[in-house]
Amino acid sequence: MTTHAEYPALVEPEELEGAQALPAEEAIPFDVEAIRADFPILERTTPDGRPLVYLDSANTSQKPRCVVEAIEDHYLSHNANVARAMHLLGAEATEAFESSRAVIAEFVGAASSEEIVFTKNASEALNLCAHTVGAALRPGDEIVVSVMEHHSNIVPWQLLAERTGATLRWFDVTDEGRLDVEGGLAAGLINERTKVVSITYVSNVLGTVNPVAQVAAAAHAYGATVVVDASQAVPQMPVDVQTLGADLVAFTGHKMVGPTGIGVLWGRYDLLAALPPFLGGGEMIETVRMTGSTFAPPPHRFEAGTPPIAQAVGLAAAARYLSALGMDQVAAHEHLITAYALDGLATVPGLTVLGPATAVDRGGALSFTLVNRDGEQIHPHDVSQLLDSRGVAVRGGHHCARPLHERFGVQSSTRASSYLYTKTSEIDALVDALTYVVGFFSRPPRGR
Repeated sequence: MTTHAEYPALVEPEELEGAQALPAEEAIPFDVEAIRADFPILERTTPDGRPLVYLDSANTSQKPRCVVEAIEDHYLSHNANVARAMHLLGAEATEAFESSRAVIAEFVGAASSEEIVFTKNASEALNLCAHTVGAALRPGDEIVVSVMEHHSNIVPWQLLAERTGATLRWFDVTDEGRLDVEGGLAAGLINERTKVVSITYVSNVLGTVNPVAQVAAAAHAYGATVVVDASQAVPQMPVDVQTLGADLVAFTGHKMVGPTGIGVLWGRYDLLAALPPFLGGGEMIETVRMTGSTFAPPPHRFEAGTPPIAQAVGLAAAARYLSALGMDQVAAHEHLITAYALDGLATVPGLTVLGPATAVDRGGALSFTLVNRDGEQIHPHDVSQLLDSRGVAVRGGHHCARPLHERFGVQSSTRASSYLYTKTSEIDALVDALTYVVGFFSRPPRGR
């Protein structure tokens, strides 16, 4: 008799208990001070007593107490491996893991929990796409990305092109930092040879919100598969994967007030069911013999080995927290802070913002270059270090988007990025500190 592996029953949102499901009531009033009280780290001060101003949330967000406590409770009270252990703790761990999958499915509007695959981060999710969708590519096929992509949405496709002989092509951006969709389509960038189009929803450097639906419609007209990197979008705005137009959507937990070590790939179930496995090992199989193996249905087909169980529990807590605030309110706050920051940065002498100069169709990542009063470039690492000495945390470098920086003719930039806990007074502190930086690196005026 042939026996098959038994997979844990997927939990759908309607099966969740009230305490586990996403909040059903209206969002609570958006009170930044009350929100900040949920993030103990924001109460920290620098060694010289300055308030900590954290403006690096595009890199990683801070975590509310409820997320940390959910992970702690899981490890202290329910820790076991999933799907393998036929005992109380094993059942509790499996229920927690699959319930978390259901929460994330509801959070992004998936049709079913079966469409949610847990990975270790967005980079792994995008590599999964490149290896599985790309398995059928041949010489002469084309893959389309954009010059504004994070390296995680460039390098996997470059490697795929090398393996298969396919050609990598890309959308350019306008001088304002918008995706040049019209120019790319007019030039035939997407055509009958196009098999995959993979673009970011929101740029991690420019903050630009891209017209995913328009690009997806053009790609689908030629039968291409559309992949979207939503790592900067899912934390900032309401995202409904069913109406977005994409076939596969990747995002990560640590940017949406969740833990590190977990990412998500959403995919249309019919597409996931047609794709080959990505990694081999336990849990992703149906039957294994020395002569060959058969594989589990999605999502377990793509979750080889022990998955990020506690991290999934923490991510579900993060999704519930964001849902309680209301993603519409999160997006509105991000818009207001971004507009306020753009106005403030415009007052800093020698500062040039990369990307749109207004908050229209723009996320919270604000990258810029800075020169002193003599027009000499101030290196972003120097900017970041001097800001840090004044308690302001930003990022300096190419932000894993070197081709985009080359497009704008700069080696690197400084990036300040806000989130739901950012106050206008923190933007004021940034502007004051940047003005100080310009003065610090400028030569004193000559006397008579």
